[in-house]
Amino acid sequence: MTRSIGSRGARVMLGALSAIFAASVFAQAATPVGTWQTIDDQSGKPKGIVQIVDDGSGQLSGKVVRGIGEFDHPERRCTACTDERRDQLIKGMTIITGMRQDGDTWDGGQILDPESGKLYKCKMKLEDGGQKLVVRGYIGVSLLGRSQTWVRQP
Repeated sequence: MTRSIGSRGARVMLGALSAIFAASVFAQAATPVGTWQTIDDQSGKPKGIVQIVDDGSGQLSGKVVRGIGEFDHPERRCTACTDERRDQLIKGMTIITGMRQDGDTWDGGQILDPESGKLYKCKMKLEDGGQKLVVRGYIGVSLLGRSQTWVRQP
């Protein structure tokens, strides 16, 4: 004998599945972990795609997946870098390291500007329901720096 769950049972099951999906989307949106389109703070144009990951201990890092437009050259290298990344390919390069959550921000890490080769302290904060990430690179104190707003990618 075949048993049907009926329309009420189907609604309950659909509601449960929707709640699980919404919880997973919210969990992703509550952290910078994911893929981001970087937006240049001076030109306002998309510059690249960065993947931010959690190392398993709550520490975040980010690497360049690819460039966009004029920055989409797989052979581009960090010729201005002064550390072990000197002359390394920018594509695949880790540019964010050591970020840890501190309340509703992520702090304590560093970000590399592969164009200038300069390393900055970094602070990040989610906005717009987790769909935007304000990334601030600075020297010394956070007031002495610049911010970019990155857009979450699907």
